[in-house]
Amino acid sequence: MPERLSRCSQKFLTFRAPTHVTVTAAFVLCAVCMATSVAADPSSAGLLGAAFSAVAIAIAVIDARLFVIPDELTILALVLGLANVFVQPPDWMVPTLATAASRGAALAAMFWLLRIAYRSVRLRDGIGLGDVKLAGVAGVWLDWNLIPIAIEVAAGSALIACGIAALLRRDSIQAITRLPFGLFFAPAIWVTWLIWKVW
Repeated sequence: MPERLSRCSQKFLTFRAPTHVTVTAAFVLCAVCMATSVAADPSSAGLLGAAFSAVAIAIAVIDARLFVIPDELTILALVLGLANVFVQPPDWMVPTLATAASRGAALAAMFWLLRIAYRSVRLRDGIGLGDVKLAGVAGVWLDWNLIPIAIEVAAGSALIACGIAALLRRDSIQAITRLPFGLFFAPAIWVTWLIWKVW
């Protein structure tokens, strides 16, 4: 019963624009991100990065509007990530498919344990299952030294967006306020991948 009351008392911080504006912006952003990916790496890895950028944007848009990350998009992002490992040049010190998969599983497990710990203490969900699965995507696409960057980019951009939204709506951000973390985490994974490609 306390859990149900806690869930009902949660505030939802949504980021919704009119549908036609959202669709137009998403298509333009997809085009820019895909072109940037190919420019950063003209090989097949760049094409996979371009495809992933489109998936990341789709995840962000859907999570922002519905507070859900579709499993189909998560699976597609995972498949693209494993394919990205497979097509890397043989002279690079890149992880094997098994290593990338195990890293993704390990990161997802860390997020799941954090979810369980938060739920046991606060009696409400702090991390959605979609975010846990998205952590697995980050583990497949990024090496361990890059994963903290993606998480920091996502968390930082989420805090900034929440602050701006609170100011515009003249409302406060509280501990019970829920926000769509996938909106920030999915693009952050791609941005971190792009940074690795450029630098």
